[in-house]
Amino acid sequence: MSSIYQEKLPNGLWLVAEPHGTAQSLSMTLLVPAGVANEPDGQQGASALLEEMMARGAGGLSAREHCDALDQLGVQRGTNVETHHIRLSATMIAEKIERALPLLTDMVTAPTLADAALVPGRDLVLQAIQSLEDEPQQKVMLDLRERFHPAPLGRSPYGDEAGVNAVTADTLRDFWKSTCVPGGTVLGFSGKFDWPKLRDLVMKQLSGWSGARDETKPEVDGAGGYNHSHADTQQVHIALAYKAPPEPDKHSVLQRAAVAALSGGMSGRLFTEVREKRGLCYSVYATYAASRERGAVFGYAGTTTPRAQETLDVMVGELVRLSKGIDQSEFQRAMVGMKSNLVMQGESTGARASSIATDQFVLGKPRTLDQLARRVDGVTLEGLNNYLAANPPGDMTITTIGPEALKTDELLAVSS
Repeated sequence: MSSIYQEKLPNGLWLVAEPHGTAQSLSMTLLVPAGVANEPDGQQGASALLEEMMARGAGGLSAREHCDALDQLGVQRGTNVETHHIRLSATMIAEKIERALPLLTDMVTAPTLADAALVPGRDLVLQAIQSLEDEPQQKVMLDLRERFHPAPLGRSPYGDEAGVNAVTADTLRDFWKSTCVPGGTVLGFSGKFDWPKLRDLVMKQLSGWSGARDETKPEVDGAGGYNHSHADTQQVHIALAYKAPPEPDKHSVLQRAAVAALSGGMSGRLFTEVREKRGLCYSVYATYAASRERGAVFGYAGTTTPRAQETLDVMVGELVRLSKGIDQSEFQRAMVGMKSNLVMQGESTGARASSIATDQFVLGKPRTLDQLARRVDGVTLEGLNNYLAANPPGDMTITTIGPEALKTDELLAVSS
């Protein structure tokens, strides 16, 4: 996997494909610019509803006919709503691509969007929103994203009840027409294929698809600060975030290594210091999320009411202490974990199709596994510790769900 094909088609779609020498499967990722950032104001949930409707018939086939056709080909598929895109992923036996591609792309280019399907589709989206009340860990992270990110980038992929109810069949079709366009779309493949044949197949299938969508720019800064949502429960869910380098930044690999040392499994600092040594919580982790223009470190802890304040205090303390550096053993574990993830990604055509498609959007070019591995190999303990010393955590955004609010005044501006 030393080379990746990359081509911008005449209609504006970016096509990227990475051959996998031993694979018999072919995976596909389609990123179409119908994510939550592009939803009309007052219709938050249009993306979630469009995603649901994509599975309710396409290309002149009913929902059952379309589903059966893909099942008969053995195509495993799924969709997800993201900030900028709706992501359609699929994996199949490589020889099935000629028959499967029209069925898959029709979900984006020719969904039925029948009036009769809107009500049951809306009901399912509303049920998903209501189910968040029973998933406080997920809900607290969604609340955090909304407060941390500038609008409209922090919108929930589920939408909200008022927004979903405001979407009509006509406004949903308008949203589809304006966002499901090739300009701003990326189509990625990984696995077994013949490049000229695959390229010609994509060109033939999508040559009549037209239109473009500009990327939505943030308009209003996130609220930041601290927000507490009351819940009559003995559990307390804590989420926090602070700014970090965006993915194109040369330091993003250092930030990724730092978080691997902080939260890379049961040997990571957060698990050891917050859970194992002090027994403060049943779950704790941190993760680094980076996009084209911004990056962030997100953290979560689930605990009980008597231990909530100490859990938050110790968690923030460990994030700050990271700026004092890590030792050789922590560094070694972090590097092994990062390299292991690359090895496992390389064995999955689905992971690679997703990775190169995302790279094309974020960086303007896909990265090979060799390039990613060399980037990790270039990280040194000295370089990482120098980065950590120069980049302590900045102002934090904190959200909690539980019976009582926590004290955060001294924690929100931890770098001061």
